[in-house]
Amino acid sequence: MKLAEITLRIVRLPLIRPYVLSYRTYTEFEPIIVEVRDDDGRVGWGEGHISPGSSNETREGGWAFCREHAQALLGKDTGAAKATIAANAGASKVAATALITAIEMLEDHPALRLAREVKLPLLTPFNSSAPGDIEAEVEQRLAEGFRTFKIKVGKDAGADIRRAAAIQRATAGRATLRIDANRAYSESDASRFASALDPADIELFEQPCEADDWDANANVAAVSPVPIMLDEPICTIGDVERAGAIRNVGFCKLKLKRFGGLGLLAEALAAVRACGMEPVLGDGLGTELSCWMEACVATTTIRNAGEFNGFLKPKLRLFDVPLQFAGGELALSPGFRPTLDRDLMAAHEIVRERSAVLVNARQ
Repeated sequence: MKLAEITLRIVRLPLIRPYVLSYRTYTEFEPIIVEVRDDDGRVGWGEGHISPGSSNETREGGWAFCREHAQALLGKDTGAAKATIAANAGASKVAATALITAIEMLEDHPALRLAREVKLPLLTPFNSSAPGDIEAEVEQRLAEGFRTFKIKVGKDAGADIRRAAAIQRATAGRATLRIDANRAYSESDASRFASALDPADIELFEQPCEADDWDANANVAAVSPVPIMLDEPICTIGDVERAGAIRNVGFCKLKLKRFGGLGLLAEALAAVRACGMEPVLGDGLGTELSCWMEACVATTTIRNAGEFNGFLKPKLRLFDVPLQFAGGELALSPGFRPTLDRDLMAAHEIVRERSAVLVNARQ
């Protein structure tokens, strides 16, 4: 199986409502979409959404990586192509993952083949801050079927403590809470916030401090009454093992775009559990393509609410037949293989480039 054509796109997908994080507010997603075709006409797709502020990667760097490799991969066997990308993945892990997963889909990777229907619970972002709004949103989310809420914190420890307590009172044991600081706290503020938490119904406290400040995160873990989950620093199995050695780090969150492929992601998820922690999976900034791939891997690797809910945020869906979601659960059908809506992508493209092997080159 050789690569005969690679098309790269960046598409702009406006969101239903702003997605507020400690370091950035998103009003649209702009993923790189990779389409690969082999010499028999089979197609595979991959996605790489580089989110400014979440790592050192840049959108410009990711696009340049894809452009450089698209031309170099043409005519190569898929195995050799993946090896070439992986050898250079340090330049842009997200872009490398987009290319590799497109090839893995082309190859019909076993992780993407489901033998039976599966329903996976998803968490939901929780947005409200004012007391009356909190109660109303709790009831709305519960009515929609969600049972795990994600609460973003990190700007003001005192206000965050009061808001978390108000949400706990409103949920009254009817939902599990995940709290996420997105690396925004100083060690002192994170320790102050964590120490004030009532652990009832709080599953975890995610990434209190900067990703590369392992000592600060460990010190927060030491005083926290709820387990800490590390997110941004978890990019290799070595990172998983380092996290597992820290007392009260009970969870690691993994994302497909950080691990360079479906098989490598599954290995890392298994390593989390082998190190005595619980894995959490999913990218809230992913679109339908990466969320589908993460969900397929999740069917055999996680046992908690998935975070691959990014596909619910844009006003538009990439798939011709959208992912099925109801009652707080993502439903996956056996044999499902998505096709992407080319007209929709064309209407929302920022840029597109196509590279192809020359046909009838001897003539």
